[in-house]
Amino acid sequence: MEFSKIYFLGVGGIGMSALARYFVHEGKKVAGYDRTPSALTAALECEGIGVTYEDSVDTIPDEFKDPSDTMVVYTPALPSDHRQLNFFRSGGFEVVKRSRMLGVVSRGKYVMAVAGTHGKTTTTTMTAWFNREAGGGGSAFLGGISKNFDSNLVLGPGDRLAVEADEFDRSFLQLQPDVAVVTAADADHLDIYGTHEAVREAFSDFIARIKPGGTLVIRRGVDLAVRNADLRVFRYAFDGPADFHADRVRVLNDGRYMFDLVCPDRTIRDCTLGIPGRINVENCIAAAAMLWVAGFDEEKLRGAMASFAGVRRRFDFYINTPRRIYMDDYAHHPDELRAAIESVRGMFPGRRLTVVFQPHLYTRTRDFYREFAASLSLADEVLLLPIYPAREEPIEGVCSDMMLPLISVPAQIVEKERLLEEVTRKNPELLVTFGAGDIDRFCEPIAERLSLLP
Repeated sequence: MEFSKIYFLGVGGIGMSALARYFVHEGKKVAGYDRTPSALTAALECEGIGVTYEDSVDTIPDEFKDPSDTMVVYTPALPSDHRQLNFFRSGGFEVVKRSRMLGVVSRGKYVMAVAGTHGKTTTTTMTAWFNREAGGGGSAFLGGISKNFDSNLVLGPGDRLAVEADEFDRSFLQLQPDVAVVTAADADHLDIYGTHEAVREAFSDFIARIKPGGTLVIRRGVDLAVRNADLRVFRYAFDGPADFHADRVRVLNDGRYMFDLVCPDRTIRDCTLGIPGRINVENCIAAAAMLWVAGFDEEKLRGAMASFAGVRRRFDFYINTPRRIYMDDYAHHPDELRAAIESVRGMFPGRRLTVVFQPHLYTRTRDFYREFAASLSLADEVLLLPIYPAREEPIEGVCSDMMLPLISVPAQIVEKERLLEEVTRKNPELLVTFGAGDIDRFCEPIAERLSLLP
């Protein structure tokens, strides 16, 4: 790149921080802005990336104010009146979205892209780990912190690049994959797309961007238009019939699964996935299909499955004892919330399940409050936090209370400042916290409280 300095607006985001780390590795000078401090921004600062938390032109380091030597990368989640963003836009700087920059970085690579309204972070992370262990190496940009790599950025040998293809703001249309997985195309981000049909059309446009002669691996039941004349298409599912599926599935005592992985040309017997959850077996099948397309060592792939440690905030155990279980998960769409709760039920049958859910976005709550209520009704009791607004302004009449009359199990609204007290009072035997907002900041305090209870 011709610029020696890159400034990231929204540097604390999971995708933005991976790019920031990549460019530090490439020898660029990197700094950025984020709205609030977090564990991730603290890690970036320790790695030499300067971060400011005040939206002021004065807080931009002087060395990043020269348009001839500084590129600016921003997240579309920023408001239109953001002072730093408008300073760069009006000052002659090259200002690009994160998605465009990711597209530039991926050129010349063998791109293995995972798209879908849910499941893509875990599947991409599995693909990255399987590449490392069974596929000869490769790099990755991840949408979460991999426990195996302890990072959202993977730098390795070879030309394979695993990347999470984000549908938000149609970002994934900047990629040109060699092989792509589509896990789901549910109605989501309707504040951006307007209709479910527009979401589906965007996914079809993504499929159309797969390189000539490339491969699509799509979950059984996901019905999307495929316009590529020379595209290989395979279906995957938890069970058959599908080109890739699991057979002879057994649940182990700790909630993990053992299964035979059925591929078009072989069956890999007695695979054990290192993390629990039925939904994760399905994600594993999708990632393994990517490796099958790109090439892999069968024995090493079996070992890679067993050693996969998961992603932070995806079926993330804080307590796992015979007396008590506490998990945290990122699920924030009604379909993935339903899948996660059903997986937990399958892992720990007979346990009373208490769910804490923080809705994410006013628009998503407005559009899906009935569906959220139906999914939450699969628990035994529910604690609802107020809506986490993220980038949005409040919408009159839209709040967590909308779900209460529709949830068929005991449910209540709990303010964040009372959450620890209420969880302690409940003394749950099986607790899961869900949401994409700031609920993860309560995980350690909750675990500490629960560990002290009899």
